[in-house]
Amino acid sequence: MQADALTMQADALTLQADALTLQADALTLQADALTLQADVLTLQADALTLQADALTLQADALTLQADALTLSCIAKFNLLRINEMLY
Repeated sequence: MQADALTMQADALTLQADALTLQADALTLQADALTLQADVLTLQADALTLQADALTLQADALTLQADALTLSCIAKFNLLRINEMLY
């Protein structure tokens, strides 16, 4: 009788240990999921940074084009003035 009770207690403790192991596994999986979510957010932030960098480069290119047009207009104006002086 006492042996059966001890066996049942041992079985109960084994089940509790198994339950704790499953809970630990679940917590580990949740931690892994959170890590993956953090990784995804980091990659999204990196992608946004790259997009911002690309937009900055496009803006810089447009500024250079505007500068080139300005210099071209100045050069044409100077050529017109030189032509007026020559003729």
